[in-house]
Amino acid sequence: MRAVQHFRVIVLLLQGLLMGASVCRAGDTPPACGPYSLAFYELGVLFQREPDGHYSGIDKDVVDELARRSTCKFDTVIESRARIWSRLAKQTLDISVSGIATPERERFAEFMPYFQTRNFALMRRELAAELPSMEAFLADGRRLVAVVKSFKHGPSYDSFLAQLRAEKRVVEMADFEGVVKVWRAGRADLILVLPTSWAAMLRRDPTLEQGTLLDWAAQDRIPHGLIVSRSNVSDADKQRLRQAMLSMLADGSVDTILRRHLGEALARSVRLEPASGH
Repeated sequence: MRAVQHFRVIVLLLQGLLMGASVCRAGDTPPACGPYSLAFYELGVLFQREPDGHYSGIDKDVVDELARRSTCKFDTVIESRARIWSRLAKQTLDISVSGIATPERERFAEFMPYFQTRNFALMRRELAAELPSMEAFLADGRRLVAVVKSFKHGPSYDSFLAQLRAEKRVVEMADFEGVVKVWRAGRADLILVLPTSWAAMLRRDPTLEQGTLLDWAAQDRIPHGLIVSRSNVSDADKQRLRQAMLSMLADGSVDTILRRHLGEALARSVRLEPASGH
């Protein structure tokens, strides 16, 4: 009988050891991160649909690498930019991409930059010769500009657009594709273009080289970053995403992604300086 009791005690001890080992192994596993809702928006080589139906772009590659390094899970959707900002403000969306921080937006989101850029003014060559500056364009009351609703364009252009809005000279569209169509149809005289958009536009339609890009805001350097909801994403997961992004900047992974989609010269022009990522 004693032998049986001793055997039962040994079995119970072994079971306890196995359970303890299992708990230890579980404790070594990083806690789950997500799934979080993440919205892309279509804009040039940031995120675009290829002829075969799949999507490619800087934002997609950044998110894929971010997911790999952080182990965070994302449920992705495609939305208009206006709807993305509305959903983030209403806390019905967790994360989005390549966003520009403003004091209003920073109330509901944290930004983790991964590149910087600025807008250029695009006009037809003949008109650009007539109106070579912001001041000249403002002075000609007949002229209209088309922009994507809810976009921020940097300090210089946002001030410029505020004056035009006061004169009802701004045509607002849901996406950049609509902006280009309005401009090509002659319903707007000027549109604002990022290098990431211009590269994609020229690939699709080389005749657009007849337009002229004017650098009216050379002093602007606008960081674009991952947009992370302050309320919906836990502090621990925000830190995990932040560290993953910083590691991608530090080891050159973001630079590689930029070169892949923009080429060497344009990639250098939008590269985020290391200090700006911290």
